[in-house]
Amino acid sequence: MLLHLDGSRHRWFQDDRWHDLIEVLDDATSQTYYAQLVEAESTRTVMAALKEVVEKKGRFCALYSDRASHFFETPQAGGPVDLHQLTQVGRALKELGIQMIPAYSPQARGRSERRFGTWQGRLPQELRLAGITTVEEANRFLRERYIPEMNRKFAVPPAERGHAFVPVQGQDLEQIFSVQTGRMVAKDNTVRIGDRLWQIERTRWRGTLAGCRVTICERLDGQVSIVYGPHVVGRYTAPGAPLCTPPARKRATLCGRPEEEGKGRFAANLSRPTGSFG
Repeated sequence: MLLHLDGSRHRWFQDDRWHDLIEVLDDATSQTYYAQLVEAESTRTVMAALKEVVEKKGRFCALYSDRASHFFETPQAGGPVDLHQLTQVGRALKELGIQMIPAYSPQARGRSERRFGTWQGRLPQELRLAGITTVEEANRFLRERYIPEMNRKFAVPPAERGHAFVPVQGQDLEQIFSVQTGRMVAKDNTVRIGDRLWQIERTRWRGTLAGCRVTICERLDGQVSIVYGPHVVGRYTAPGAPLCTPPARKRATLCGRPEEEGKGRFAANLSRPTGSFG
């Protein structure tokens, strides 16, 4: 089963605002599984699209896309992609066993252009008639009304009955579809990305992780997990406040300690993460 993912930048509200429409499309049936307006097509907005499709439908066989930098590493502009250097999107799909196929042919781009020509001709008029002027309202309209309408008009029956989606079980999609960065733990048991700093608490099985390499997983909802091997050694909100990591004690404390003490033991972010998709 092959899915297409592409984006189209347009003035969808017929004013001076530009947004990208990201669509995930079934190659065989032209059925739309996802379509949402975002500020810009990026690693995080593409991950959000793929995560929703996998959550709702299941794992599929392959994804066909252009060669944008959030999909592939391309050593030379316009040249072949490097399939050995994975982007964040490539790493997430590899964990799920989904093949990535880069588009090289003009015919493939022509199909996307024709598809988005249909969107650009229809959706702005529908949004105007419905009195919709915000991205939030537009995305709700797309989910509830317009995607089903597009599928009724343009989807074709499959050549064979059934589908090839495979249910995803036992895999943490929140972590798979996160932006993951490897870092070495400092002597004071902290890790840093730029001006953001996280304090790792002592664990029952190791007093300090100083000198160890951990993975910082920034989830799409802004939360952060720090992972060492199979262990999650820290969970934090988007602003940097610690969340309890299992197993948590039943009494009302902050990650196993009274709140006042917990505030003293965790390093806050030096500046609050924006949480925006980039």
